Amino acid sequence: MAVIAPSRRHRSFLLLRHHLRLLSSTPSPPPTAAAAPLLSSCHAFDPAIHRLARARRFSDIEALLEPLKRDPRASSEPFLAAVVTSYSAAGMLEHALRTLDEIPSIGAPRTALSLNALLSALNHSPLPSSRRRVPELFADLSRRLSIVPDKVSYGILVKSHCLAGDAKKALAVLKEMEEKKVEVTTVTYTTLLDSFYKERRPEEAERLWKEMEKKGCKPDLPAYNVRVMYRALEGKPQDVLDLIREIEAAGLKPDTITYNYLISCYCSHGRFEEAKKLYKELEEKGCVPNTATFRNLLASLCKNEDFDGGLEVFMDSIKQSKLPDLGSVKLLVEGLMKNSKVRAAKRVVSGLKKKFPEDFTGDWKKLEKVVGVNVDGEGSEQAVAA
Repeated sequence: MAVIAPSRRHRSFLLLRHHLRLLSSTPSPPPTAAAAPLLSSCHAFDPAIHRLARARRFSDIEALLEPLKRDPRASSEPFLAAVVTSYSAAGMLEHALRTLDEIPSIGAPRTALSLNALLSALNHSPLPSSRRRVPELFADLSRRLSIVPDKVSYGILVKSHCLAGDAKKALAVLKEMEEKKVEVTTVTYTTLLDSFYKERRPEEAERLWKEMEKKGCKPDLPAYNVRVMYRALEGKPQDVLDLIREIEAAGLKPDTITYNYLISCYCSHGRFEEAKKLYKELEEKGCVPNTATFRNLLASLCKNEDFDGGLEVFMDSIKQSKLPDLGSVKLLVEGLMKNSKVRAAKRVVSGLKKKFPEDFTGDWKKLEKVVGVNVDGEGSEQAVAA
């Protein structure tokens, strides 16, 4: 097996140590409260761990993580839970399970925090086989290791069933939570709402929404955005606008995600000028366009053959260092060329090459041929003549 160069391994090790230091530098809150920040920060290890995992350098990952168990801070459960997460994210489940078993012998408590770290990482795995292990491990580990699952644990289990497209089992988990007096959070309700809407079961989603409100679980913006998503896909722009007014009446502020759905709805109903107007008003509304904003609007405008509008959106995305979608950029470049706007098409390709040199390979590089530019940067006769 190939071994990573010492300097590169050292940099990866320092990166991991840095994130673990940040994770354990503040007093540990109770397990339930600690779970959410841990699970969000664990993904900070992706650049170091996932790069090695993609290269299947598992021995190098082990060499990075095992010494951390002897670190003085290993008496902190969040510190060790982060190691569990890293192993899980790398697809090294047996190592993650072994670390979970070892936590008490290393000198740290073992609570739902560690269990949640493992299960959440599996839920985020791109491998369906890993995600399918969550319900089994939830039951087995909580029993075998005498860990009492908390509201976050159950939320992860609900998410697992929803990812598998089985909202019925997720509803059964909700019933179990009620029987065990475990709080059902807004996040858990939102997970189920999202699943029902994506399964085209709006009646059940609305029933669950009413149940959530009845039990005093106040809907937050992510919950509303799930409803906005469905209305944008199945309804008309006015339906989305009505819901946005409802959001504001509830004392919440629509965000970029909310408006992205409205922009997409405008486009799907052929109302492109209104989509472009809303896009230009985002900053006035206190929102910043994200990658989805640029990608979706660029694709819609190019399919509508509005290449000038598409070029404007593309240039904005480049300024914000957001890599557009290859298919949409290809449509843009080909459309500009077809309309004799060779210089603009070349600006698109050169902008990508300059801003994203590491990504500008493979199919991306084929765009040079579309605009008549050779690999060495020289223009073809046709392009120069244009």
